[in-house]
Amino acid sequence: MRTSRQVVLVVYPGIQLLDVAGPADVLAGVTRVVGDIAYDLVVASPDGEDVRSEAGLTIRVDCALEELAGRLDTLLIAGGGTYREAMGDQRMVAEVRRLEAVSRRAVSVCTGAFVLAAAGVLDGRCATTHWGMCGELAREFPAVRVEPDRIFVREGRVVTSAGITAGIDLALALVEEDHGVEVARRVARWLVVFVQRQGGQSQFSERLAYPMPESSPLRPVLDAVVADPAGDHRLAGLADRAAMSERHLGRMFVRMTGMTPTRYVERVRVEAARDLLERGVPVQAAAEQVGLGSPETFRRAFLRVLGVGPAEYRARFALPTAEQQTAA
Repeated sequence: MRTSRQVVLVVYPGIQLLDVAGPADVLAGVTRVVGDIAYDLVVASPDGEDVRSEAGLTIRVDCALEELAGRLDTLLIAGGGTYREAMGDQRMVAEVRRLEAVSRRAVSVCTGAFVLAAAGVLDGRCATTHWGMCGELAREFPAVRVEPDRIFVREGRVVTSAGITAGIDLALALVEEDHGVEVARRVARWLVVFVQRQGGQSQFSERLAYPMPESSPLRPVLDAVVADPAGDHRLAGLADRAAMSERHLGRMFVRMTGMTPTRYVERVRVEAARDLLERGVPVQAAAEQVGLGSPETFRRAFLRVLGVGPAEYRARFALPTAEQQTAA
């Protein structure tokens, strides 16, 4: 009989149900696979009261956060549409800070990252959240290095995931860490989910991430980069297109997108290359087609944006060719 690992699932009114249920079902699934109770799941809320989820279903709570004592294995903060109310609850934030200090690891799903950030847990760390809130997280918590392109981000003993279903990917990664890759794959197969999307896989399209009105002076700049990723997009040319100085363009870009023009061009090129790699295009050909022709330049850009190299990404995510499908 193995010793079970205590996992505390932190919930609050307005929680996203799948942020809790997804990871919980993954962790509970380990028991089905290994035959022992692998994880002891405890649901806790700030006041110990049951909470009504965003979907209108009620989640039964085991205890209040303040009732938890001793060391924990994993502290998991779920997200939800009421994350701002949660991060503004000083008692809850203080309890999360206390419990994180006595946990082997702390993780968040979706906007649960805001609660960890409010507790100071993410200061000086890389983190991610739902793609639609990454800019907000970066602006509100400048000490956090936000990675908007990641399914999940692991930094030391803190792991944060992207939105909603990414919590399942995160939980499978925790299972792999605790019990090995084969157990994680068996759990994934039982749950009928993708065996595992790795943390480096992009969670959203750069081309859809910054909706701007046609009247914005940045609109033609963004459109030009997306229309031709391999084009000449040096700062001077972008500034001419926007009819402003390079300095003013740089300031406006950071204010409206959270990144410099150079970083935006790189991210669009990596996204375009990612699409090619997923279709089976060879690495060097993909690099040349998006304007990142040097193998080393391509590799460094891919690592900066996605956390994995282009060859590794292609091996993980490329669709099988017609010949491979026939052979299968």
